[in-house]
Amino acid sequence: MTEKEAAAQSRRKSTKSKARKKRRWPIILLVIVLALVAIPGGLFAYAYSQYQVPEPKDLVSNQVSTIYAGDGTTQLARLVPPEGNRTQVGLQDIPDYVESSVLAAEDREFWTNSGFSFTGLGRAVLGKLTGDSSAGGGSTITQQYVKNTLVGDEYSYVRKVRELIYSIKMTHEWSKEDILNAYLNTVYFGRNAYGIQAASNAYFNKDAKDLTVEEGALLAGVIQSPSVLDPWVDRESSEARWNYVLDGLVETGVLDPAQRNAMVFPETRDPAEYSAYSEAPGANGHIKNQVINELASVGISEDQVATGGLKITTTIDMNVQQSTIDAVDAQLNSLQDDARAASVTIDPRTGAVRGYFGGHDATGWDYANSPLQTGSIFKVMTLAAALQQGISLDTPYSSEPYQLPGSQVVTNVDTGCGSCSIAEALKKSYNTSFLRLQDDLENKTQDTADMAHALGIAKSLPGIDDTLTEHGQTPFEGIVLGQYQSRPLDMATAMATLANQGVWHSPHFVQKVENNFGEVLYEHPNDDGERRVSANVANNVISAMEPIAAWSNGALAGGRQSAAKTGTTQLGNTGNNKDAWMIGATPQLASAVWVGTADNTSAIFNSSGGIMYGSNSPTQIWKYVLDNSLANSDFETFPQAYPVRYGKGSPGSGYYYTPTPSSPSTGGNAGAQTPAESTPAEPPAEESAPPAENPLPELPENPLPPAPEAPSIEDLIPQGNLQDLFR
Repeated sequence: MTEKEAAAQSRRKSTKSKARKKRRWPIILLVIVLALVAIPGGLFAYAYSQYQVPEPKDLVSNQVSTIYAGDGTTQLARLVPPEGNRTQVGLQDIPDYVESSVLAAEDREFWTNSGFSFTGLGRAVLGKLTGDSSAGGGSTITQQYVKNTLVGDEYSYVRKVRELIYSIKMTHEWSKEDILNAYLNTVYFGRNAYGIQAASNAYFNKDAKDLTVEEGALLAGVIQSPSVLDPWVDRESSEARWNYVLDGLVETGVLDPAQRNAMVFPETRDPAEYSAYSEAPGANGHIKNQVINELASVGISEDQVATGGLKITTTIDMNVQQSTIDAVDAQLNSLQDDARAASVTIDPRTGAVRGYFGGHDATGWDYANSPLQTGSIFKVMTLAAALQQGISLDTPYSSEPYQLPGSQVVTNVDTGCGSCSIAEALKKSYNTSFLRLQDDLENKTQDTADMAHALGIAKSLPGIDDTLTEHGQTPFEGIVLGQYQSRPLDMATAMATLANQGVWHSPHFVQKVENNFGEVLYEHPNDDGERRVSANVANNVISAMEPIAAWSNGALAGGRQSAAKTGTTQLGNTGNNKDAWMIGATPQLASAVWVGTADNTSAIFNSSGGIMYGSNSPTQIWKYVLDNSLANSDFETFPQAYPVRYGKGSPGSGYYYTPTPSSPSTGGNAGAQTPAESTPAEPPAEESAPPAENPLPELPENPLPPAPEAPSIEDLIPQGNLQDLFR
C-alpha cells in the first residue's frame, strides 16, 4: 500500500470514528434525559398513583369542645386538646377580606396554582438573597396544609417530595374552597391558637366572623412566624408584616388605596389575660368532670371529644347554679377558714342536675361527689322501708333508751317523748325510736340498706366497692343513724325519687351533644323512669318530712310546701360535729346540702362558734337555693298520702312500749291511732340558724385530701354512746 493509500485509509477511519461518536450523542443525551427527567417523572407518576389523599371530612384535627349550661349559651368549660386550642368554623363564617388577607400573605396565586408555585418559590429565594423577610416562604397554602396534616415537618428531601405529590394531587381532588377552609382551621397563629377562630379569640377576644379588615390582616401576617410577629413580642416587625399584607390587598384589587391609607394598626389583647387552657373556672371544674364521665358512659369516645369540636349542652340551670354559689359563699364566709360545703339540686321529674357545687377549687376535692357520713338524714331510708312493709306513720314507738346487742345503750339528745308516732319521732329525730323501727323490719338493717339503694344511693363508689355494708356483710345497727358514707349527689337523688312519688330517674348532667357540623350525637331520652317504691309509700315519707323545714328554721318563702330532714355526725366522743346536713324537696326541685371541714376529720362550728347543726348553715343554704331558684315558679303541692294500714305488730317488737317509772304507759300496734301530741319542744339553742345571707369575701381555696374511709361503729363509739354520734 502506497503512502497515499495509507493516508486515505486513515482519513476514512477517522471519519467513521467521528460519525460513530456523533451517533452516540443522541443516545447519551437520551440517557441523561431519562436520568434527569423521565425516570424521576416515572417515579413521580408511580408515587402519584399510589398516594391516597383523604377526604376533607376524614382529615379532622383535634379541636376544642365546649360545655354549656342548659340555656345553650352560657359557657361552663372548654375541653382543650393537648396540642392546642382549636375550634372549627365554616368558610361562610370567615369574612372574605380575612380570607384575602391570608392569601395576600401566604399564597397570592392560590386560586390558579396546581398546589405548587414556581413564582412563589422564586419570590422566596429572592427574599432570602436580598434579606427581605416579608417575602415569605416558597410553600403554597396547599403545601403548608399538607405539611401540617399529612407529612409532618421533618427536614428532608423525601418529605418535601411527598409534600409536593400530596399537594398536587389534593388540588386535583379537593375543591379550592375545601383546601382554604381546612387550612384556615388548622394553621398556627401563635398564643397556642390553631385556626382562625381560636386566633381571633386569642388576639381580639371575638369570633372570626366579627374581625375587621385591619384585624384580619394582622392575623394573616403572624402566620409566617407566630413566635416573632406577635405585636406583644415585636411590634415593629408585626406592623411591617401587617403593611405587607395590606399592600397585597391593594395589589390584588381587594382594598381601595384610600381605605388602606386610613387604616390604623389594631391593638390586641394582653396575652397575660388570655389562657388557651382555661378549661373550667371554679365550681365548673367539677361539673366538667361529671360531664366527661357521663359522655364515656353514653358512648361518646375520648377521640370524639378531642376531634369533634363538640357542643355539649348540660342540664345546669344558671339561676339554680348561681343561687347555689351565692348561698354557699354567704354561709362559708361567716365560718372557720377550713369550712367546706357541697350542694346538689335535681329536677325530680327528669333526674336532670340543675345545680352542682363541690367546691371552688376546679382541680381540688369535689365534696358533692365525696362519700361522707350522713347522720340522721338516713332515718328517711328506714322510714320508707317500714312503710313499704306496712308500718304506718301513726304507729307509736318508744323513745326510751335502747340497748344494742352487747352493752351499748343509746339515748336521745333530749328527754324524748315517751312514746309517740314515728312521724313525730322523725320530726324530732329520736335515735331510739328509729332503732326500734329498724328492728321491726323483716330483714332489719339490710332493709334500710336495700331501700337506700332503691331510692338512689350508689351501690359502689371509688374506694368503696360495696356501700352500706360491713365488709360485705349485713350493716350495723348504726346504718339508720347515718353511720355509713354516701355522697351529697346520692342524697339529692334519693330525695328526688321520693318527691317524684317513688319513680327514680338517673341523675344526669348531659342533655345534648352536637358535633361541629350541628349533627346531634346524643340526646338524653325523655323516659318514664323506674318505679322504686310505691307512690303511697313515697308520699307518706314526704308527708312525715313536711313539718321539718319550719321546725329547723328553714320554712320556704311564701309558705311554699316542702319536705326536709336535717342531720349531723359527731366527731368521735368530742361533743362536736364534723358533718351537718339538710336534704329536702319541693315538687319541682330536690336538694341536698352538706357542711363540714376540708379534711372531714375536724370539728365544724357555726357562725357563733358553737356546735354546727343541720338547722344552721346547711338549712340556710338549702332555703336560699330553693327560694331563689323557684322565685318565679308556681306554688305546687305534693300528692295526698293515704294511711298505710296493712302492717301487723308482734309481741316483743318495737311496736310495743314497756313503760318505766319516768314515762307514760302508751302501747299500740301497727294500726293504732296517733297518740295525743304535746306542744313541740323548741330546738336546742345551738339549733338557732344564722341569717341566710352573710355578704363577706370568698375564702381562699385549699387543696383537698381524700375523703376518710368510714370507721367501724366500735371505733366511733369507744365509750358506747351511739346517740352521741348521730343527731
